[in-house]
Amino acid sequence: MKKTVLVSGGAGFIGSHVAVELIQAGYEVVVADNFSNCDMTCYEGVKKITGRNDIPLVKMDFCDAEATEKLFSDYRIDAVIHFAAYKAVGESVLKPLKYYSNNIQSFLNVLETACNHGGCQVLFSSSATVYGEPEKLPVTEESPRQSATSPYGNTKQICEDMLRDTVHATEGLVKGIALRYFNPIGAHPSALIGELPRGVPNNLVPFITQTAIGKRECLSIFGNDYPTPDGTCQRDYIDIVDLAKAHVCAVTRMLEGKMKQPYEIFNIGTGRPVSVLELVKAFEKVNNLKLNYKFAPRRAGDVTAIWADPTHANEEMGWKAERTIEQTLASAWAWEKHIAGK
Repeated sequence: MKKTVLVSGGAGFIGSHVAVELIQAGYEVVVADNFSNCDMTCYEGVKKITGRNDIPLVKMDFCDAEATEKLFSDYRIDAVIHFAAYKAVGESVLKPLKYYSNNIQSFLNVLETACNHGGCQVLFSSSATVYGEPEKLPVTEESPRQSATSPYGNTKQICEDMLRDTVHATEGLVKGIALRYFNPIGAHPSALIGELPRGVPNNLVPFITQTAIGKRECLSIFGNDYPTPDGTCQRDYIDIVDLAKAHVCAVTRMLEGKMKQPYEIFNIGTGRPVSVLELVKAFEKVNNLKLNYKFAPRRAGDVTAIWADPTHANEEMGWKAERTIEQTLASAWAWEKHIAGK
């Protein structure tokens, strides 16, 4: 019998790409989302890409304990991938309680319900923000977690601890993996799913593509006085499809009993630092465009530089980032044109 994976926040940017890769790998998928930061576009795109019109979609909020309980009762869930969370670093600095109440309560309900239903595998969508301003680069899974530079990052640290403690307390009834993503960008090669922010984007690439297509007059690059080669922040930008495939590797590792510990952590990145300015210039070159951009003051919560050492994920899960930054930026532009109807 096929294993069933619940994807919370499965209609969003990362969740929709993961749903595609899971289905193509032979898993049954249940998508659940409250649509607070997305619409039906990517869910419909998943159906088109996979040729599946029967993908269950449950409209619910994981902060609602009763709705979460009903979901687990209605479906036989073998594994959960939890994406349902607010994710804007800057907004979390301005509205910390919004982030603490939503991100922690939703995951608490998932863990509690998983325990009540006899346990399952839980894959948590974590973040490189748990490393704070790192002492040494690149960061490995053994790098110390620093004080988070934002409430968003702090919720990721707290949720990691919740998962670890639940795994230990249940003595293997619940097993868990935390995937610490670096900076997911791009879109599916089909241009049928991609990043679709509501209102003002919180991530760099939608700002780039929206500026390129004329939705926005100018792109602001926050800070050009960082101690980096060109003065702009450095990040580890990973293609969204590569990231999605890492989830399939992790879920398979869990469900096939290949975990070496009941709680594991993996960095999911490329291992290559790229500055914000380098990314902007690469987008211009790949897509033969000229962007209108300016430098703006530093943004609260941003770290100077961070990139992964992905060796552990490469060796333990057999996963590796494969797509080039050029392919990724071309896919992001194809998606922007698709949603604009061009």
